Amino acid sequence: MAANRRNGMHPSEPGLVGVVSAAMALPRMSLPTVATVVAAVAALYFGREVFLPIAIALLLTFALAPLVSALKRVGIPRLPAVIASVLGAFTVLALFSFIVATQVSELAQNIPLYQSNILTKVRSLKETGVGGGVIARLSEAIERVGQELDRQETSPPAADQPRRDPVPVEIIARERPLQVLQNLIGPVISPLASAGLIVVVVIFMLLEREDLRDRFIRLVGYGDLHRTTEALQDAGKRVGRYLLMQLVVNIVYAIPVTAGLWILGIPNALLWGLLALALRFVPYIGPIIGALLPLFLALAVAPGWSLVLWTAGLFVVMEMITGNVVEPWLYGSRTGLSPLAIIVAAIFWTWLWGPLGLVLSTPLTVCLVVLGRHVPQFEFLDVLFGNEPVLEPHARLYQRLLAGDPEEATDHAEEMLEEKYLFEFYDKVAIAALLLGEQDRVRGVMGDEQRRRVAASAQMLVANLDDSAREEAEEDDDPATAEPAPADKDKQAQAEGEDDTELPDGTDMSVLCAGGRGELDDAAAAMLAQVLEVQGATVSKASFADMDPTGIRRLELDAVDTVVVGFLNRDSVKHARFLVRRLKRARSALRVGIVFWSKDGDDKKTEVEWTNDINADFVAFGMVEAVLGALSSDPPVALKVAAKRRMRRRPRPARKAPLAAAK
Repeated sequence: MAANRRNGMHPSEPGLVGVVSAAMALPRMSLPTVATVVAAVAALYFGREVFLPIAIALLLTFALAPLVSALKRVGIPRLPAVIASVLGAFTVLALFSFIVATQVSELAQNIPLYQSNILTKVRSLKETGVGGGVIARLSEAIERVGQELDRQETSPPAADQPRRDPVPVEIIARERPLQVLQNLIGPVISPLASAGLIVVVVIFMLLEREDLRDRFIRLVGYGDLHRTTEALQDAGKRVGRYLLMQLVVNIVYAIPVTAGLWILGIPNALLWGLLALALRFVPYIGPIIGALLPLFLALAVAPGWSLVLWTAGLFVVMEMITGNVVEPWLYGSRTGLSPLAIIVAAIFWTWLWGPLGLVLSTPLTVCLVVLGRHVPQFEFLDVLFGNEPVLEPHARLYQRLLAGDPEEATDHAEEMLEEKYLFEFYDKVAIAALLLGEQDRVRGVMGDEQRRRVAASAQMLVANLDDSAREEAEEDDDPATAEPAPADKDKQAQAEGEDDTELPDGTDMSVLCAGGRGELDDAAAAMLAQVLEVQGATVSKASFADMDPTGIRRLELDAVDTVVVGFLNRDSVKHARFLVRRLKRARSALRVGIVFWSKDGDDKKTEVEWTNDINADFVAFGMVEAVLGALSSDPPVALKVAAKRRMRRRPRPARKAPLAAAK
């Protein structure tokens, strides 16, 4: 209770100074110039012949670094560990490529055997009239277009020019044996040379990893060793973990697919399993491409349609199991990227570097996000591509309330209520959102219409959470779902760093919750009222308009034990003192509490000083304190009678005798 009590601000300070100061203290994001970004993209595009092998080598270095470290811990020296890791990795890649090439060659030889099955299915579609003859009409249209393209159009010769017969021309190409050999070997040498260059670069990067790290730190981050070291470790951990976990997920996916295709009788099942393993590194479209090729082959192998359906079912089931079971189980497969960022990155890197850029898009974007997370100048990369929320929960909720969208605000609240209690959500998120609204009102940037819209959306949010409040109240009443023992609860709360205050039972208690000076105060009072209802109290609500002298006389206070009035503006001390006097004069046995809602702050006054100043029964600054004060059984504080000021008469000066009398 004392911990929450110290969260306010001194009333003599300007209203909401803590919130304004916190907002002003936020770091400003410095964006690089457009020219810098354009120059970097142009360098990557025109220098792709140089940067692409280096990027592949860098990612392979991230992937093989943990293996090299493990071999060094076993006792193997660095050089043999690096060579063994690199040769092992590239041997696996070469074996993979050899098996795929062999399977593709075998498949190419058998394709003419499947032509009859494809023609049979096409004829069956024509005979059954599927699509109302669409296939027939498309075939005729394609045939007519082909005939039109093959037709040679000749213009009639001019009348004044004699017609000449065409002269046949024969082109004889004489290539030298060396040129023929170059044309045959050239396309093969280029990929092998690139692969060899990548192998050499990976070996040297692994051997000189510490030296390269030191040089990078000296180049870009010597002034902040802590931040640069953290960025390098984060990048290596994220990329290495992503590649390793993605490889494990793809293997777990490819083995059942290969076995299933072999059982179904799909030719070259090993080829399709290996392609499925490799194509799953391509985000989103990779699994689709890996499934389309076996489906087309299943269409060509069997004359019926059952094999196609069984093959499609196999891929659908494996994709669902992998996406919903395997990947969530392997926690390390998370990349820290949003789904939209993965798609945009795939498009960008494909345009930049072609198919290899598509495969490398996710790990390269992970490196950019890590750069933006640790380097302030590139913070926009983390904001654009990261999956972390860029707005705090209370700011996000206030934005939805400001837009007049209580439904999305309710969805946001229900997501948080899966992990938090209702009073925690209101205390840490909803009240903080209303404080942002009050801050905008004080600054004069919120009009009356916007203020009413925010207040109405907040009231609708509270109404939408009635079901959640009712479920929480039933859980508290159910012994089977009772909370753990106090000792265990205290240990858990201390471990999580949360307040372990237990809210009291409000059965047989009646509380009136009212707003202080505006519609936003009414919304905060509605939130407090709902929390009190969860605790079992009988709650009624009053608007800020009911708190004027005439409205207080009309309130039915006979059956009310406590009245709680809330203010979002901390400059309302005088008004709070006035309301306390009015309420206690209306009913002397009434307990009156004042809540100065606050998110963070530091009070210079104690609770006793606050209550004595306002003459209230209690003064609270958060949801927990407000509930504790409203459901307290303490006797009401007597109203202090203000001492009447007596007019002090100044002694009159002695009258001077007239001049004539003096004489």
